[in-house]
Amino acid sequence: MFHTVDRILVAVRSLDEAEQNYTDVLGACVAGAFESDFLNARVRRMAIGGSEVELCEPRGDGPVRTHLDRFGEGLLRGGVTAVDLAACEQHLKANAVRFTRADDRLYLDSADLHGLPLTVSAHAQPARPRAPGPIEFLYELTMVLRSPWQAVAARYTAALGLQADRMVGISFPRFGYDGTLMLFDPDRLDRIELSEAHDPAFAMGRFSAKRGDDLYMCYVQTDDLQAVIDRLDRRGCRWTRRTQTPQERDGLWIHPSALNGVLMGVSRHSLAWQWSGRPERVQPLAEVSA
Repeated sequence: MFHTVDRILVAVRSLDEAEQNYTDVLGACVAGAFESDFLNARVRRMAIGGSEVELCEPRGDGPVRTHLDRFGEGLLRGGVTAVDLAACEQHLKANAVRFTRADDRLYLDSADLHGLPLTVSAHAQPARPRAPGPIEFLYELTMVLRSPWQAVAARYTAALGLQADRMVGISFPRFGYDGTLMLFDPDRLDRIELSEAHDPAFAMGRFSAKRGDDLYMCYVQTDDLQAVIDRLDRRGCRWTRRTQTPQERDGLWIHPSALNGVLMGVSRHSLAWQWSGRPERVQPLAEVSA
């Protein structure tokens, strides 16, 4: 039912400050703006590669203000596209997923989806051209769970039309979680990750203890990792290496303090196939364009 992961919505206190952060760190550029009555917010759309970040500043009481008061700045919603939005709407109704149609898209009720705050838009044809900058596209929304991941996966299989035969199991002792990747298409990286984490010795375990089942982070792909590192270092932003090699060439995690509360993973071109069921698709570093 879903085609791509195409955006994230971020609750921010100042559109101008957030725009500067995303421009400096990710090379994002302004792609448009609108006012959302549903969110009761001013929204500034920032293009990152072929995807978007929507910065949401509250006009008054509403979902954005509530998020800021409760959690501070950070991920408000994840966004995906559907080729047939009307068919998606009917599927959601048939599977008892409540939603609000506003801003030419569907805002799904997270209470019906184990805490997943999802927004569904019509898939653009032709595809959105890639914006300048080092980011290629957004490809993952990561849910951290207190609930058993198998139960959540079963709910998403039915309620969101995701297919069980496209799931790829994951286990990362380094971060204290097990779960699955729910890929939208076996030939693309777009997916929702389910990460069940309970151990408070790890950040994910502390997050699930505090917030239960909730949206935790997102992932982007880059074909110029060094450009991302240079941008982070110029601003003195915190980031975590993926490897212990002399020069980091595979990926990193950007600390939430750099991007208005958003934890963002960055992987080099094609690397994510290593843990996504198609390791033969990973291009050796020598073949990855700088």
